[in-house]
Amino acid sequence: MKITQGKINELLTEPGCEHNHQKNGQKKNKYCTQVAQPGAAQGGCAFDGAMIALVPITDAAHLVHGPIACAGNSWGSRGSLSSGPMVYKMGFTTDLGENDVIFGGEKKLYKAILEVQQRYQPEAVFVYSTCVTALIGDDIDAVCQAAAKKTGTPVIPVNSPGFIGSKNLGNRVGGESLLEYVVGTQEPELTTPYDINLIGEYNIAGEMWGVTPLFEKLGIRVLAKITGDGKYNQIAYSHRAKLNVMICSKALINMARKMEERYGIPYIEESFYGVEDMNRCLRNIALKIGDADLQERVEKLIVEETAALDEALAPYRARLKGKRVVLYTGGVKSWSIISAAKDLGMEVVATSTKKSTEEDKARIKELLGKDGIMMEKGNAQELLRVIDKTKADMLIAGGRNQYTALKAKIPFLDINQERHHPYAGYVGMIEMARELDEALYSPVWEQVRKPAPWEQEVI
Repeated sequence: MKITQGKINELLTEPGCEHNHQKNGQKKNKYCTQVAQPGAAQGGCAFDGAMIALVPITDAAHLVHGPIACAGNSWGSRGSLSSGPMVYKMGFTTDLGENDVIFGGEKKLYKAILEVQQRYQPEAVFVYSTCVTALIGDDIDAVCQAAAKKTGTPVIPVNSPGFIGSKNLGNRVGGESLLEYVVGTQEPELTTPYDINLIGEYNIAGEMWGVTPLFEKLGIRVLAKITGDGKYNQIAYSHRAKLNVMICSKALINMARKMEERYGIPYIEESFYGVEDMNRCLRNIALKIGDADLQERVEKLIVEETAALDEALAPYRARLKGKRVVLYTGGVKSWSIISAAKDLGMEVVATSTKKSTEEDKARIKELLGKDGIMMEKGNAQELLRVIDKTKADMLIAGGRNQYTALKAKIPFLDINQERHHPYAGYVGMIEMARELDEALYSPVWEQVRKPAPWEQEVI
């Protein structure tokens, strides 16, 4: 798949994305066309985004065609876990040097693909272009085609040089590669009326494993996971599912929309965070599948799970009730985590709207109420100002913001992709409550807030 300006424009104006509704005039979202500047990552480049989307395919090898720093700066940055194959954890790169830039790196890439296939026997090899290899003109499509013919293993080119745009664009480029080279290339041994695909769930900290048992209890089969704990063969026959479920992400919305166009698979967007959202997710899946017996089973399961959850959360709710929280995260999590916090009796006094769609912002307003603060930008100075203004008890954000919380002398909980604790589903709510409680009531805060010895008056 060649990346042309036409293809980039198509992905940037994806009709399934809320950001692209009412694109004319002042309503046009500037982030859609924002191009990374030299020397500035701007939250991640297109290459980074493509790897984020595809590396969780666990039985495939992921080979970066470029200088070694490209692989070193992106590999292992997400906590996507696997229930089996571990080859995705291996960092492969062609490690281009100055001579390769001058004379071309295609032969080196071809040899690297053959070596990876021979030594590790992956189900497939994904090859990622980078800024350097795109600029020198290496034809990775032709090399991948030749290597696939030689080895008999699928070799998938991912034309995602960082300079073409943002991380979100890279996510979509990864999805386009799956649509063009993988989806529809195999057939499942059998299908059922209850087959679904999960799209945009990356199994961070094993979150998916807290939800898939619920589907199993209901008789719903997850045909393919795209891409957390994903398997290449499952994605190849994912076109036989009856429903696509987008989980907390617009990153691969192009996949969901185009699979509806090509294969007639409808899609819905749901969230696994919070009791209310989890209940709604199960009900909407059953409603979309259109099976009355399944809907009845869903209601019974919800009654059972929420009763057990209420009992488990009771001691935490008593300790967390009324605590004020500032939330700084992106996209759908900016409202879905509010729902989870409210389930625990906490009050979210401010949240970010970065990368949030208009639909997300509408939900945020509804959940926050008239006094809630919506932050478009959230640098450290702004976060400290909001924390002080709202008298917040805690900051929930990505790992890079933990030092801001330390400056404000308030507890911090990591909610982004680097975290090590799963917060999705009913069991995830218990884990989230435990982590919130431990952070809020840690004895270190009593010590931190005391005056330093040299600030105390000597009697």
